[in-house]
Amino acid sequence: MKDQHKMLEIASLSNIPVLLQGESGAGKEVAARFIHNHGLRKDGPFVALNCSSIPKSLAESILEGSVRGAFTGAVDEKLGLVRSAEGGTLFLDEIGELPMDTQSKLLRILQEKTVTPVGGAQSVPVNFRLICATNRNLKQEIADGNFRADLFYRINVFPVEIPPLRSRTDFADVAHDLWREAQTQASGRDCGCRHETRSDPQGKCDRQQEKNGVSQNHSLSPEELELLKACPWPGNVRQLKNVLQRYTVLKPYDVTLTEILTQEFSLPKLCDKNICSIYVTDFLKKRKKKPSFTDIEETLLLCKGNKCKAAKKLGISRGSLCYQLQKGRVKVAS
Repeated sequence: MKDQHKMLEIASLSNIPVLLQGESGAGKEVAARFIHNHGLRKDGPFVALNCSSIPKSLAESILEGSVRGAFTGAVDEKLGLVRSAEGGTLFLDEIGELPMDTQSKLLRILQEKTVTPVGGAQSVPVNFRLICATNRNLKQEIADGNFRADLFYRINVFPVEIPPLRSRTDFADVAHDLWREAQTQASGRDCGCRHETRSDPQGKCDRQQEKNGVSQNHSLSPEELELLKACPWPGNVRQLKNVLQRYTVLKPYDVTLTEILTQEFSLPKLCDKNICSIYVTDFLKKRKKKPSFTDIEETLLLCKGNKCKAAKKLGISRGSLCYQLQKGRVKVAS
């Protein structure tokens, strides 16, 4: 079939149910929002629900709502998630986690296109677009007796496979987009702080981050991108985003991407993937022989107290050098 992005574009042009399948963290909710934002219901609400978080006793009221006085504490009428998605999209994430009795309730809603609020006597018609997502093999779940076959055929109208990050051909584009997003967050522009004003739109957070050395002009180098590409990324896009956010914050303190990836994946796994590039090799050489306290003191003296230059000569990060200084075991010559 056609590539994943084209399939999402085609899906957005209709109102039929879509089933997104793929590993955890592969970006299924991002795909669901893409379909909604480019579809016929883009002006309506996008209501998302993680099916694994629904308490069994509250499933009916969460989905279909309740009338006032239906149970103790029901002081107001509740619409429920299905009616909240009226005219828009209802996104059911991890639908494979839905309990069997809740699957029956959902099947009735999809068949009749109505909901009956808890404590209510009248059914209420609903009009929404359904998108579901799962990281499970639903056909195997049916065979194991964990998922209703009739519900599967209701939601599996337009299946789209979301590929894992390691199999995507647009890895570079994804990495650059996440890097720019991470830089925006690190700069404080996405913090939503109350001190931001019209006269000072970037606020104190942005200025503080600039003071701390966070650069908004730095892009991922080809070497950094190749190192990222070579990693297995079992956590997919979510894991890559976490690593790039960490790198954005630590880069001004002379922490390298190699150090972060070594910590993230553990060194043996990196070597198993044959990505012990010159960066990893240099890192290993630096770590094999730790400089003594005497070496640190002498290097600092030679560099006239410049910690960045001293750390580079010693083959350690500036953060490691500062750690030794904070412990008071190394003295900076005045």
